[in-house]
Amino acid sequence: MRVEPPVPAEALAPIRAALAAAGAEPVEAPILQPLGLLLDLAGEAMRARLFVVQAEGGEETCLRPDFTAAVVGRHIESGAAAGRYFYEGPAFRSEPEGERPEEFVQLGVELFAPAGGSVAPADAEIASLAWDAALAGGRGDLTLWLGDVGLFAAFIESLGLPEALAARLKRVAGRPRLLNAELARAGEATTPTTAGGQLAGMLSGLPQAEAAAMLEEVWALAGVEPVGGRGPAEIAARLVRRAEAASAPALTEQQATAIRAFMAISEAPAVGLKHVRILAGEGASLEAALSDWDARLTALSAIPAAQMRFAPALGHAFDYYDGLTFEVRSAALGADRPVASGGRYDGLLARLGGAVDGRAVGCVVRPWRAFAGGEA
Repeated sequence: MRVEPPVPAEALAPIRAALAAAGAEPVEAPILQPLGLLLDLAGEAMRARLFVVQAEGGEETCLRPDFTAAVVGRHIESGAAAGRYFYEGPAFRSEPEGERPEEFVQLGVELFAPAGGSVAPADAEIASLAWDAALAGGRGDLTLWLGDVGLFAAFIESLGLPEALAARLKRVAGRPRLLNAELARAGEATTPTTAGGQLAGMLSGLPQAEAAAMLEEVWALAGVEPVGGRGPAEIAARLVRRAEAASAPALTEQQATAIRAFMAISEAPAVGLKHVRILAGEGASLEAALSDWDARLTALSAIPAAQMRFAPALGHAFDYYDGLTFEVRSAALGADRPVASGGRYDGLLARLGGAVDGRAVGCVVRPWRAFAGGEA
């Protein structure tokens, strides 16, 4: 396994100090994480980048590729409605085609709060923490890129699409490959049901527990044993979503054009938000989302406007982000090696058994990338 070089203590200290401004409680996170959960959060494409660990007869686990899910779990276990946590330690991702480190250090902060009020202040705080920590590493070529999965959802609602189609587009907002596939079928008729689609159609009419039981029965009759860390409930849910995708109406060419134009926005924040207003229809959700952006940008005014870009389609490897997304990028390292990243993921709390209406936002910094004498 390729291990990232250590950052000199004198260079690491100011990066860590910038995140310490959040007044967060230090927290430890288990190195081993449930494989099924990580695949559910990132999709099967992430499997090739995970280090899978399994004792004989035990549940499949993996070395943590990220801290967020583990810290969320710790917060839920605490029973607290609010919390601020700081973490530091190694994370692991396989790099089969390249020489990049597969074990690397991450520093991060996660903020949790009960529902209520605007999310903009906490969003701006966490983005500012990531920016300050990245800047503390000494690089002079940084840019803060800002996106918003929630704004995409509000934009989709403003187009007046059929409910099933709008819901499917929102689900794939953070997965460019799936979204592009949806855009590619614009103007097409509904896909005929296949044999696999018939099974999915049968499952879609059942409660989750009954759908999982039926799928297990089919496996038993066929004499197959599922592998890969996914249970029958997860597989049934995915089959149902595929059936919905095949049977729901496609976008019109005009709607697809508007969505492509939205996804292509990459401007100074003020200019980019003007383009959103031009492309969108009308709706209370859209107005609320744009109002939040006005508040975020006001709170981020200490960052030079020339060093910020607004790209609403900005997403991350994990699809649990449902609001603000951001990356701090170095011109020398490029877009695929961000120095810092993060965003809002309120829905992940409920997915992991926490508060349904809780709030969560966080950031992660790669100190070896932030360090001016580090990754090149």
